[in-house]
Amino acid sequence: MSRRSEQPGFLLLEDGTLFHGVVTLSTPTTVAEVVFTTNMSGYQEVFTDPSYDGQIVVMTTPMIGNYGVNDADPESGRPQVAGVVMRELSKNYSSWRAQGDLGGWLYDKKIPVIEGVDTRRLTKHLRTVGVMRGVMAPGEAPTSDATAALESCPSMEGLDLASRVSTREQYVWGDPRSPWHIVAYDYGIKRNILRLFSDHGCRVTVLPATTSPEAALELKPDGVFLSNGPGDPAAVEYAQQAVRKIASKGVPIFGICLGHQILGLTYGAQTTKMPYGHRGGNHPVRDIATGRVLITSQNHGFAVEGSERGIPGANALEVTHVNLNDGTIEGLRHRELPIFAVQYHPEAAPGPHDARPLFNQFLDVVRNQRAQSGTNS
Repeated sequence: MSRRSEQPGFLLLEDGTLFHGVVTLSTPTTVAEVVFTTNMSGYQEVFTDPSYDGQIVVMTTPMIGNYGVNDADPESGRPQVAGVVMRELSKNYSSWRAQGDLGGWLYDKKIPVIEGVDTRRLTKHLRTVGVMRGVMAPGEAPTSDATAALESCPSMEGLDLASRVSTREQYVWGDPRSPWHIVAYDYGIKRNILRLFSDHGCRVTVLPATTSPEAALELKPDGVFLSNGPGDPAAVEYAQQAVRKIASKGVPIFGICLGHQILGLTYGAQTTKMPYGHRGGNHPVRDIATGRVLITSQNHGFAVEGSERGIPGANALEVTHVNLNDGTIEGLRHRELPIFAVQYHPEAAPGPHDARPLFNQFLDVVRNQRAQSGTNS
């Protein structure tokens, strides 16, 4: 991406705060919720994570792109972000894995980028005021068209984005000879989740978000996985109905991120939109049972209401993990059924990997349930 193709650009937040930078000549006017992530690496994974659908992502690390891009790291088939805000986009890269530069990759994928922005000031503003909608566009100052576009941008609350990013067709991932069959509801699933299930001896049948519970049960799963995804969990009402029916059959269920929120809602909890969410690879989470602290990767703007003491309205659920920064719920499990979930991302790529043993934990539940079914049959 040549600097000769650049021109002044801006990012305008809905509270009127204006940030200046530079954009390419081809940058369209882009409106979306503006969020920030504290990841210092893994930018390609961030940009391709379906949980970022409908969001302009601010990179807090000052320089982005210094190790290039490759075909192995994406978490989905395309970039999912609405736009990217950076302090500096590296024009040079160095890595034995690199197959190209980040700027060219984003340009080819038609992802709007504004760089030269004071991202420290922007992040501090979002942490103080809260995430909000924004518009990025070429020019020295906002035009009437840009402000009109911003005013018409919908709030994230009430949006079902899971059905928008979900697969349209059922597909299978992993060795068909694998001993364990996991059915995964795709609300915005990341590829590394599928890779890790495969590494743990599972084949995974991935289903569209709106698949009926009857269709899922017909596949005779050993366990059901509820994936991460974007949008407001309360708007994904069809998922709650599916989970309740599947759970009634005694099938083990494991949820991550949006899947965690869906499980909470299914059993009477409420969810709330957080001021600025948790996004990054450095969030401390305490396992209540052991006291162990995990450093986790996270990407969510909603949370299950409650605290370490419990979840209002959901007596069947027990809190298992809490966030050490703000005390929000990071894990839950059903008191009687083989169901548990976490708000963070144990599959995190490129890391950290503290929470990866959760996949083994789920497979232990699956094995135990199969053993009990065999005994009872």
